[in-house]
Amino acid sequence: MSDNETPNERDTVPATPAAPGPAEPIAIVGMSALYPRARGLEELWRLLVAGAPPSGTGAGPAPAGLGDIEVDVARFGIPPAQAASMARLQLLMVEAARQCLDDATGPGGLPGRTDVVVGTCLGLDRQYANALRVDGARYARDLAETLAEGPWRHTGTDPRDAERELNDVLARRLGASPHDRVGEMASTIPARIASAFKLRGRTLAVESADATSYWALAHAVDSLRAGLTDAALVVVGQRDEGRFARRALAAKGIAAGPDEAGGGPALAEGLGALLLKRRSTARRDGDRVYASVLDCALRHEARPGTFRYSLSAGHRRAAAEAAHRTAGVTPGSVGLVECAGHGTAAVGRAEQDAIAAIHTGAARDSVALGSVRDRLGHTFANAGLAGVTKAALALHHRTVPPARAGTSAGPADGGPFRVPRAAEPWRPSADGTPRRAAVLGASLTGTVCHVLLEEYVPAAAGASEPPVDPADGLSAGASAGATTGAPVAGSPTGEGEGEREDEGRGAAVGRGGAGSSVGGGAGRSVHGGAGAASSVRGAGEPVAIVGFGGRFADSPDAEGFWRTMLSGRDRIGPLPPESFDRDLYHAPGALARGRSYTDLGAPVPVPSAPPPGLRIPPHRYAAMDAAQRLGLHVAAEMFDRHGRPPHTLEGVGTVVVGSNLGLSRERRLHTGLCLDDLEADVRSLAALGALGPDEVEALTKLVRDRFTDPGPVDLPTTWDGCVASGIAALIGNEHRLDAVPVAVEAACASSLAALDVAVGRLRSGAADYAVAGGVELPCNARDMVLCSALGLLSHSRITPFDAAADGFTPGDGCALFLLKRLADARRDGDPVFGVLRAVGASNDAKSLIAPDVDGQTRAVRQAFAQVDFGPDEVDYLEAHGTGTRLGDRVEVAAAAQVYGTGRRSAPLHIGSAKSFLGHTFAAAGAAGLLRTLQALRRATLPPSVNLSELSPDLALAAVPARVATEALPWPAGHDRPRRAAVSAFGTGGINYHLLLEEGTDATR
Repeated sequence: MSDNETPNERDTVPATPAAPGPAEPIAIVGMSALYPRARGLEELWRLLVAGAPPSGTGAGPAPAGLGDIEVDVARFGIPPAQAASMARLQLLMVEAARQCLDDATGPGGLPGRTDVVVGTCLGLDRQYANALRVDGARYARDLAETLAEGPWRHTGTDPRDAERELNDVLARRLGASPHDRVGEMASTIPARIASAFKLRGRTLAVESADATSYWALAHAVDSLRAGLTDAALVVVGQRDEGRFARRALAAKGIAAGPDEAGGGPALAEGLGALLLKRRSTARRDGDRVYASVLDCALRHEARPGTFRYSLSAGHRRAAAEAAHRTAGVTPGSVGLVECAGHGTAAVGRAEQDAIAAIHTGAARDSVALGSVRDRLGHTFANAGLAGVTKAALALHHRTVPPARAGTSAGPADGGPFRVPRAAEPWRPSADGTPRRAAVLGASLTGTVCHVLLEEYVPAAAGASEPPVDPADGLSAGASAGATTGAPVAGSPTGEGEGEREDEGRGAAVGRGGAGSSVGGGAGRSVHGGAGAASSVRGAGEPVAIVGFGGRFADSPDAEGFWRTMLSGRDRIGPLPPESFDRDLYHAPGALARGRSYTDLGAPVPVPSAPPPGLRIPPHRYAAMDAAQRLGLHVAAEMFDRHGRPPHTLEGVGTVVVGSNLGLSRERRLHTGLCLDDLEADVRSLAALGALGPDEVEALTKLVRDRFTDPGPVDLPTTWDGCVASGIAALIGNEHRLDAVPVAVEAACASSLAALDVAVGRLRSGAADYAVAGGVELPCNARDMVLCSALGLLSHSRITPFDAAADGFTPGDGCALFLLKRLADARRDGDPVFGVLRAVGASNDAKSLIAPDVDGQTRAVRQAFAQVDFGPDEVDYLEAHGTGTRLGDRVEVAAAAQVYGTGRRSAPLHIGSAKSFLGHTFAAAGAAGLLRTLQALRRATLPPSVNLSELSPDLALAAVPARVATEALPWPAGHDRPRRAAVSAFGTGGINYHLLLEEGTDATR
């Protein structure tokens, strides 16, 4: 269906299950804004409330982007050697974070346990530059071979001189630093922010196309309400980088420029940040509060085929109802609706129909409509945060901003809606209900979003909310983060207690939540639906693994993976020539620019056809990134093991996939768009001085023909195959799941970060089921070269815990897990293969490269704070085990801090899947979890391989612990299930620790 078609039969209203009661509001205590026309909050507010000329008449010159902002790297403690390798967006986000933290003026200060959640979409400039430099070496060789074979061989031109000179030119123009692999990673951005400001909470980057801001906000809200963190810094930015994004989005039909007309760039640049606390914490700390987030609801319309915006008013209405239900407020209290303003007719109609249905019966002209896009343009990943910032400022200033003349943001027939043409005072309601605003959003992958905000009324100025009658199914203590008794697990100071001073909230909510007073309900109820009052909510709620799948080197599925773990030999060997051109990129045994000193890895063949049962046309499948193809196959295995068709999963779901946010296909296509730059470099070469201009032009034409064409860019399927969240979206859409997709990057801990996000959604009641895991394919020339430059790779092969350990060997892979709350899985009769009990996380806030004992220990302790058993009851630790002496020593030392309790009845067994399959980067934690899950099911302690001599640096006796080199029986615990832990640590000081126990269907 195209965007111009009218939604009809698909426009059914999805289920709106009951909620247990109003969740604690989340206070916005700091903000920042960096846009081409507004370099700060004050400038942004002036821009938003100023009268504006009609669209298209010109508003004066404005910077096209944010390239002119200067960032003082020294004030953030960034070494000069690293600064040159950093993505420009990273510098801007650090500055946006600084401005946001400076804006937070509360005397309570910033707690050390502060999460940093960053959102961005598509490639970063350093990713493009590094890929172009590595691919440029191939272009330079093609140049040399063309010179040697053509008529120029008699001119005295030395082909090898031209090749060497071109590589030198590219290194100077594009940069070449040992730190390039670290500096280009999206997850380095939150890690850099945490390091600069000494924050020690979770750090991760997320991407969900133009729903990215909403995902980042929703995850932060989940963590705060669960008591897993004391504050959250959300930073989301979009730059118009390189040439790929504009071309690929134009092929999707995205309107260009802030005037919703053609002729401008497809992306508008923008960054912003929010500092969030629980409202009770903000009040305790005396913070200035701009506004409170009542809820951030996400829904998804799953449609197989090319990615496009949802045309369903029903899904938008369901998201709104979910937000009102969680918040415990009625739509009649909303006075401002910030529309997404996508500009296409059909999408606009769906949005207008949804808000018209939600606000049926509201007084005429009672709801103001607007869209921040009319002033800032479409800032894509940042769009949602821009809208939230605008609404928060409007609530704070009690002023309704005007819409740009010529803008039609809402239903044409008026009714309760008006489009202000000048700034208006926002009058208080007659009944004293706080002012409230809604921010709407949608993404190209089919997600719709609804955020509810409320003005902040100081505690002394407002009355406490009356208690809600438990008979109405809305017990005030039913939601995590709003308990009336003991503090939430992981919140020892009791900051998880919801001080119910929330004026006017919940008064009109009847049985079954706010959905009973929102547009007449939403159709069928879903047993066990998201937020169902029958389920317990909390930071420690068990989560069942009800399906799983995996594909790694020489292991086509999860059963083959387990056979590999018992085989006694690794799957590491020379990379195939199609993955790694040895003549071009291999320099054995030496550090050399643009070369790798090793050619070993554990690659996985990329599937050449879709899994059985999925009807994906060949041209569309060919446009997919290899990680997307691999993810589809592993998901099919996971659903098969669950034993039921995936479309029968009931309720609302989510798909969270850990990956590199800059996929390889996007980088290759960008390189293909930069051939004219390479040709300009060729024209500048002194080595070609003997050739005339016409001869050089003929030469570059032949080289262009010779250089491999990466494929077309101007097709609607191109963008789909390059966006990281497309892995998750494909799984959801092709299997017709009402499941919101997102990609997560936390360096080598990405998989466990994805599990953490998914578990948070399940425990908060925002999702009924989740698919989570990770995928990455680092066995390629680019990753080999960049990792070699920093000396990260082993000169032989990865050997965790060995005295000769000297680095890791890369491996490809993917593992995915289907999750439900344990109570729901048992109720539904699902197989329970294992039970996730806790995920702890932290950041070192020290070095971006070196591991830290204290940081890893914090992650382990946070995991145990969520459960009712101690470290002495854990039998096995699946270690991160990167195979460096420092990394292995630090990991064992951190384990000893927690597991060395002195009460163990048997040694803690330690092992690592990496010894068999190499380091699978973003998939590493998923590989470790898959190995541990299979070990629990088989009651077998898995071995490590290639361990010749234990490193003398390991303090195993302090635990005590042992590293087994052969499989051993796993005896059952005394009156307890078998239990294990999985660790994953990432570049940037990112630490995750997961606790797992055997399920009731361990052998199924």
